[in-house]
Amino acid sequence: MPESFFIVSKEYLELAVDEVVTLAKMYDRFSKIKTISNLVIIQSKTPWEKIAGRATFVKTAGQLIRKMSNVFFDEKNYSILFGAKSFMCKAINLSGRQVDIPEIERSLGSMVVTFCNATVSLDSPDVVIYLIFTDEENFFGFSRGFAEPERPKKAVKFHHELDWKLTRAMINLAKIRDGETLCDPFCGTGSTLLEARSMGINAVGIDFDKKMCQISQKNLKANNFDSPVFNQNWDYMLQLKYDGIVTDLPYGTASRVSEPPQKMMQSFISKIPKKKKFAIMCKKGMEDNIKVKLTKKYEIYRHKSLTRMILVK
Repeated sequence: MPESFFIVSKEYLELAVDEVVTLAKMYDRFSKIKTISNLVIIQSKTPWEKIAGRATFVKTAGQLIRKMSNVFFDEKNYSILFGAKSFMCKAINLSGRQVDIPEIERSLGSMVVTFCNATVSLDSPDVVIYLIFTDEENFFGFSRGFAEPERPKKAVKFHHELDWKLTRAMINLAKIRDGETLCDPFCGTGSTLLEARSMGINAVGIDFDKKMCQISQKNLKANNFDSPVFNQNWDYMLQLKYDGIVTDLPYGTASRVSEPPQKMMQSFISKIPKKKKFAIMCKKGMEDNIKVKLTKKYEIYRHKSLTRMILVK
């Protein structure tokens, strides 16, 4: 079975690794996974492009050819260059030892050009050949041209918006599949709705603030998305059909609810239908005493007086 590799950002390492693993298992529950620091290796029938196309914190990805004890490249490997007019060699050191990256890349590049007609291109190569070094073992892989998904536009922004990368990661961690419907009961300016639609997921939004609803609708229209947005309280979600919830609970000046944050959180969680999956962001402390068994939770540090939580079920 094919093996793929994914090198993820260390910014939110646990979340980044879990995002890739969740997607792999969502597409193929029989996927076999190995993690070495921020390198995720997946043995699965799912193409690496499908996972990389949705995963937010993947920096580099491709097809894994084989493990290696030393740097090597033999004639059996040249099939990856079939039809390629240009290539680039890229060595990535994830180990604790020193590796002469420029020399390895030059040596491998020189070796390749002696056996094929492809030329070196550092700008837009048809194929990138990877040598990945870790403290456990080393790997050899490649990737062909891969176009990253186009980012949705925002006609109107707001200072309390949820970061788009964390929004996408939450959608993935909630296991919202292509073609399913996501509900955001506190949709604000529509960040979650926009990301969902750009990922091939249907979306429906709710917000008690009429102005926020209007901004969401304007942002959706700017991208030719037609997701419905309802100017209602969050419990209007009980009247809608959807597969999962992804939302950022308001707090501080962004919240206009009269009840205390913890009480609102408990009330909100208790109303979510038991079989619905969700990923919820909230201020740390709001999740205390909620009566639900979570799959995972992550701390997102903002500054010394604010840490946020992502709760996943």
